[in-house]
Amino acid sequence: MDGLLPAVLAFVIAVPIGAGIGVLIYRGIVQSRIKQLEADARLQLEAVRSEQKDLVLRATDEALRLRNETEAQVRDARAALAKQEERLSRKEENLDRKLEGVERRERQVQNRERQIEQLAGEAEQLRQRQRSELERISALSQDDARAIILERVEGETRDEAARRIREIERSTHEDADRTARKIIGLAIQRCASDYVAEVTVTTVALPSEELKGRIIGREGRNIRAFEQITGVDIIVDDTPEAVTLSCHDPVRREVARIVLSRLLKDGRIHPTRIEEVVNKVQQEIDVIMREEGERVAYEANVQGLHPDLVKLLGRLKYRTSYGQNVLQHSLECALLAAHMAAELGANINVAKTAALLHDIGKAVDHEVQGPHALIGADIARRLGRSPAIVHAIAAHHQDEEPQSVEAFLVMAADAISGGRPGARRETLDLYIKRLEALETVATSFQGVQRAFAVQAGREVRVMVQPDAIDDLGSIHLARDVARKIEESLQYPGQIKVTVIRETRSVDYAR
Repeated sequence: MDGLLPAVLAFVIAVPIGAGIGVLIYRGIVQSRIKQLEADARLQLEAVRSEQKDLVLRATDEALRLRNETEAQVRDARAALAKQEERLSRKEENLDRKLEGVERRERQVQNRERQIEQLAGEAEQLRQRQRSELERISALSQDDARAIILERVEGETRDEAARRIREIERSTHEDADRTARKIIGLAIQRCASDYVAEVTVTTVALPSEELKGRIIGREGRNIRAFEQITGVDIIVDDTPEAVTLSCHDPVRREVARIVLSRLLKDGRIHPTRIEEVVNKVQQEIDVIMREEGERVAYEANVQGLHPDLVKLLGRLKYRTSYGQNVLQHSLECALLAAHMAAELGANINVAKTAALLHDIGKAVDHEVQGPHALIGADIARRLGRSPAIVHAIAAHHQDEEPQSVEAFLVMAADAISGGRPGARRETLDLYIKRLEALETVATSFQGVQRAFAVQAGREVRVMVQPDAIDDLGSIHLARDVARKIEESLQYPGQIKVTVIRETRSVDYAR
């Protein structure tokens, strides 16, 4: 214990002394740090002051530079203004001189105008004296002389115009005919068809004469039932072993023919059996018409037709025109129109579709009133065909004025198909009436002496009176006759009009 107490006392005394020494050391460090910071602050302040001086100097230099540039620009602008003012003053002087010159020339022009007016008055007086002298010498007034001159000039102009028209028409016709013959020849070569004449009355052969009685039936009940169900008249006459079926509807007539043939083969002929066979045959005919329509559309490469159009197209299988099957005629027209459209660069699809459907109105023309061309156009319009196709159908007989190349191609294809040798046949009465109509149209013109229809009505030769129509007048007459034939008659193909003027000079030697 005695040794511990002095140690504690020593520790107690040493702690305050150490603390005081530590405080003195820390205070020294802090004061030295403060001095260091004050020195750094003075250095930074001096650097900032140096930078401010540099900035002030640079700003002063820039201001002086801008001032000098501005003063230079002002000097340049003043110099430019001075030059411009000088140029303007010179221009004003030039304008003043020019104005003086213009005024001087204007006075000269006015003087010349007065002189010209004076000379014009003198010339008019001289012209009046000359006109009076000419009228006195020629014994003609001014109006009479003008009429004579105008008449002479008009005659010369008319003759020259007729010659020019004849030359232009001849050249145009030669070029057009050559091109048309080439195109039509190529189309016809690519589309060759056989023709079989068809009739509109059907004759059904009978195995024996006794079957006529069975067809008529007891008190005529079989024939009445047959005619009522089929809508076809049966003509039982003295023709041996044959009966005739007559009906305006070719489909009904075909149904009746098949029904009667099957009844005769079966041997059972009574009203119930007739009705049963008619219903079955009608269904078969509907299938045949649809298949025929699809076949023709496929051969013509016409796609997207409405089913009703296909059925109406197949219905034409049983329709004839002048003995020509209308369905085959439509197919041939489609092929011809497609070939010609390809040669001319026209729309092939429109041409062949319109040509295929151009006679579609004949499938229902016995049910709807009006021209078959307009009927067919209305059907095509209602069943979704384009306006171009509808117009070509409506215009193929000129019920509408043709407005497109495709419409003219359909007309040409129809004429080519109908005008082929053997394609159509015509009765003698209709043939004679057509020739007489051609001759009547030609002789209706003044100055025509006689007219002859030759080459089966494809040419009309018109004989004119030589003292009534001159050579140039014959050109106009040929064109007028052709236009009237186009307006008043219907005919296949084209008709050539030839005007013949014969001049005879007769004298006698005595």
